[in-house]
Amino acid sequence: MDMKKFLLPDIGNYHDTPVIEILVNEGDMVEKDQSILTLESDKATMEIPAPVSGVIRNIQVKLQQKLNQGDHICDIETAMDAPVQAPAAKAEAPAPAARPAKAAAAAADDFMAAFMPSSKPAAAPAAAPAAPAAAAAEKPINAQASGATFHASPSVRAHARNLGVELRHVAGSGPKGRIQKEDVEAYIKAVMQGEKAAPKAPVTAGAGIPQVPVIDFSPFGPTEEKELSRIKKLSGKHLTACWLNIPHVTQFDECDITELEAFRASLKARAEKAGVKMTPLPFVMKAVVQALKEFPQFNASLNPSGERLILKGYYNIGVAVDTPNGLVVPVVRNVDRLGLFDLARELAAISQRARDGKLSPTDMSGGTFSISSLGGIGGTQFTPIVNAPEVAILGLSKARMAPVWNGSSFEPRLMMPFSVSYDHRVIDGAEGVRFTTRLGALLRDLREMLI
Repeated sequence: MDMKKFLLPDIGNYHDTPVIEILVNEGDMVEKDQSILTLESDKATMEIPAPVSGVIRNIQVKLQQKLNQGDHICDIETAMDAPVQAPAAKAEAPAPAARPAKAAAAAADDFMAAFMPSSKPAAAPAAAPAAPAAAAAEKPINAQASGATFHASPSVRAHARNLGVELRHVAGSGPKGRIQKEDVEAYIKAVMQGEKAAPKAPVTAGAGIPQVPVIDFSPFGPTEEKELSRIKKLSGKHLTACWLNIPHVTQFDECDITELEAFRASLKARAEKAGVKMTPLPFVMKAVVQALKEFPQFNASLNPSGERLILKGYYNIGVAVDTPNGLVVPVVRNVDRLGLFDLARELAAISQRARDGKLSPTDMSGGTFSISSLGGIGGTQFTPIVNAPEVAILGLSKARMAPVWNGSSFEPRLMMPFSVSYDHRVIDGAEGVRFTTRLGALLRDLREMLI
């Protein structure tokens, strides 16, 4: 027998991360990569796996205890002297297959449909129908509610997620209050029979702002309460804080992207040969980086004192991704150093991790500017909310064919509406217009980036 000291591995740029679940007891036999405990930051939930198989001894952590890399979690008694290694990262799901090209007559719809990474991945090959079931067996990041103190096995947690049950509301009948599958089903039965009322989340408001009145809507007609996903709960708090603390201004504009689309179409064969799908987004991101270099106050953060500006010499772009559990904004790092094909490849990979619920804390941190695109869905304009501590965000809307006067006649051009919201404490209106005008010029003619 050999006793291995299990220390918290590197979990990214996170510190003082609280323990929300301890999934084992002393004396339990665990397999390698079996989850030992769950940590929760303000952006992600992380299950920490066992580095080796063995028996759990000497648990050193408690619920709500804040951990950092290198902290002692427990000891694992092993049958043989196998070295303790940092847990290996799970293999990423393959990027979704490219969708068939649309007819040339629908060029505008085809162009903008590729902008937003969709929550609906491309159809899997017929030979692999079991893939969704295998993916569902794993707990996606951000699946459980904040502050959970319940104890349940991974299979029970998966069962509860499939049934839409928050385990923090379920009383466990197993040893030491551990929740069993029967407890989950009994809870659902009790709610359906009216023996228990579904928990209601309190309506929150900002500091000094009166709360919205609580109203019983049942006298007006049938109602149903549905629990918000954990991502929406967390993002709701963050967005409320951003909206209340940042004086927003939104500048609206549009640009001619006819030539950009033609260039993108010309790269289709080369992109397929390189194994990537060339969407419009990499072009937009490269243009954004050029504009940020020319207007560095947009690639900055306000010092907590509110009197100094922190200018950043790196360009990490957050891209909003629509997932089944809500909107997340993973970050693509060092966009200025990536070519178009590398950028397309990185976008596909990080978007797939977002849809699979496998984003790491590193994927969600370090952004300097964000892009939110609704072009693949519809709409003409919208007001994106600044993602603090950033000071600006770009919103992309659906491109459309429109007649444009060329000096002697009207000609059809592909026009894309866009908007930039910014922190008015950092950026004034004149700077905002100069930025959108320059970004429009870059998207209209990509050769501008060479000047």
